[in-house]
Formats: sequence, structure tokens, C-alpha cells
Amino acid sequence: MKLTLVRHTSLDIAPGICYGQADVDVSENFVDESQQLLAKLNGRAFDVVYASPLQRCAKLAQALDKGQIAYDDRLKELHFGDWEMQAWDEIPRPYFDKWSQNYGHMAPPNGETFAQLQSRAIDFIDEKVTQHDDVLCVTHGGMIRAIIAHILNMPLKGLFRVHVDYASLTEVEFCGEVPRIVYVNR
Repeated sequence: MKLTLVRHTSLDIAPGICYGQADVDVSENFVDESQQLLAKLNGRAFDVVYASPLQRCAKLAQALDKGQIAYDDRLKELHFGDWEMQAWDEIPRPYFDKWSQNYGHMAPPNGETFAQLQSRAIDFIDEKVTQHDDVLCVTHGGMIRAIIAHILNMPLKGLFRVHVDYASLTEVEFCGEVPRIVYVNR
């Protein structure tokens, strides 16, 4: 089974803002970026299309027009809790510094850990994705990183060593017992 992961396009938000599950809209570059993604997909058809219900992913999934879209809350970005829509440099340093050393297993206040996000990803893959041969999934950078970490058996502490571009494609395969990464940031 092939899983093609699409990260949403760039956003209409000031740099340096923590936005996780906040429902931030797409930027003015949306049309150009979605057209570039369509070119990368090169007319490819998919068995099924899943997307995060947040508008930045829903709008992109609709623009790609690759079939009926099934929205799934498990595909949302990390929930940053009380930090949502705050400037990163305004988040209290002592807690933020502690979190940045253990974000895999420590949550922002009233948020979730990356282990919880990864658990959502694995649950989604186990339940939905393995039912099809070729799946398109429009989601978020954190979700894509968590899936990559899962496939590579990589500690969550290394998530941010993988950069996932806006409007990029990442493809993974689940064939046999050993899943593999085909490409990232295409």
C-alpha cells in the first residue's frame, strides 16, 4: 500500500506564532501552491483521499480534486493547548525549555504530546490506510514527521531533524513487514 502525504500550503499567519490545531487559513499564495502540487501529482489517481478537517488541509484537498474526501480528526496537527496562537517567544521560558527537551512525552499545558500525536497516526494507518492500495492524505508537518519517525523507529526527540516543506509530497509504502519511505519533500 502506498500512502502519499501532502503537507498543507503556506498560511496566513505572522511568523513566530504557535498554531498547531488553531484553524488558521491559507495564505494568498494558495492557488499557485496548489497548482504546483497538482503538477507534482502528475494526474495520478488514488483509491481514497483523507484529510485533516482543519481548513488549511480541507481547502487543499478540495482544490486537488482527487475524489471524495473523508475527513478524520486523527490527522490534525499537534494540539499545543494554552500555547495556541501565542508568539513562541512569549511562552514562559522555564516550561518551554523543559518541553523542548522532552516534547515527545511532555505536553504543553492543556495540549498533547508528540507520542499522543504519533499514536493517532498509527491508529489511523492501522484502521484506514491498509484497506486501500493507493491513498492520498492531506495533513500537517507534525503528523508527517510522526509517521516518518514511526517507520524509521526513530525516537520522537529527533522529529525536528526532518524538515517538511509546505505544499510538499512525502510517500511511504507499507508492503510486507517492513514499511519504507520512498521520498520526502517532493
